[in-house]
Amino acid sequence: MEFCDHALTQLEGPLRKPRHALQTLQNTIVRCRLCPRLVEWRERVACEKVRRFRAQTYWGRPIPAFGDPEASLVLIGLAPAAHGGNRTGRMFTGDRSGDWLYEALYSFGFANQKTSRERNDGLLLSGCWITAAVRCAPPANRPLPGELAACSRYLRTEISLLPKAVVFVALGRIAFTAFLKAWAGTSRTPPGFESAFGHDRQFCLPDDRWLISSYHPSQQNTLTGRLTRPMFHRVFRRARGLLGS
Repeated sequence: MEFCDHALTQLEGPLRKPRHALQTLQNTIVRCRLCPRLVEWRERVACEKVRRFRAQTYWGRPIPAFGDPEASLVLIGLAPAAHGGNRTGRMFTGDRSGDWLYEALYSFGFANQKTSRERNDGLLLSGCWITAAVRCAPPANRPLPGELAACSRYLRTEISLLPKAVVFVALGRIAFTAFLKAWAGTSRTPPGFESAFGHDRQFCLPDDRWLISSYHPSQQNTLTGRLTRPMFHRVFRRARGLLGS
């Protein structure tokens, strides 16, 4: 706890260059061991693996954020999947949620390719940054309140280091709530619409910024038809419109 708090204090000091500070923050996140339950789970999954990925080396650590430090669009997910990000070491990479997300990002000019399979597959984001409410894979994809609170410090610092961010897209209710708490912690006025989550809803933030809420592209939503591709793509069409491009 003391190491992380000291590292974040250094990042939040005056005259820090955002790009350098963002990289330093990601290095701090990758070494984090604040939540014993998450540490035990992510490392056990990385050792036991599943049959289809038996020959692969799992990442098994907290997942750093990914994208363009000059981003105008910031996406906030829930947490890495046990055999997705926890395996590949990159946000929304190697699972079905990522298939939906990167296809949408490519369609609206935020990514150079439709797929994200592994860290070194050539994927680049343009004007987009991807982060999460929790950086370690949680059991049953359900982080505990204390784990969300522990990771909130990272999201709060990240927001402060993305000065060109104009539109924030929260993927799922947990990410939506986590973003609002992190936003309030940046010393700016809290928006006060914590109960207003819904798909493709738009909220005005202070400083001429915007928050869009979206259902998460998990299979729980996509296979049941709760979230369709046209519904999901509308979110990014709205984001493009708000960015004026």
